[in-house]
Amino acid sequence: MLGHLGINVDDLTAAKNYYDAVMPMLGFDEFFTAEDEFSYRPADGKPGTYLFFYPSAEPSQYSRHQTGLQHLAFRVRTRSLVRDVHGLVTATLIPQFGGEVLHRPQVFPQYPQPYFATFWLDPRGLMLEAVCHHDRD
Repeated sequence: MLGHLGINVDDLTAAKNYYDAVMPMLGFDEFFTAEDEFSYRPADGKPGTYLFFYPSAEPSQYSRHQTGLQHLAFRVRTRSLVRDVHGLVTATLIPQFGGEVLHRPQVFPQYPQPYFATFWLDPRGLMLEAVCHHDRD
């Protein structure tokens, strides 16, 4: 299991505002915030990977199509929660911060089942996914 993952962002304050809005729904709590970083941990003391965000030291254009990080997938407990995340993304996050929905909540038959997910881009183009590996709503 990964202990933590570090992600560089071009605007730390904007990234924090965005991720503060979505991470609780994805099962993460704030771990700590400092002037030069912020982070989240799995909620309720559950084991899992922590996420750290840092300011980019050099300007660059991120692309999920180039070598490097392609996307982050967050497992959620129910298909309803996948739909709720999608609702938050479309109703609040995209209008307020930017981004784009790539795939609305649906079954992806090309992946091992059960696989119900939604995919979207954050304002910096990082692809995010909320996925449920259960048939329950």
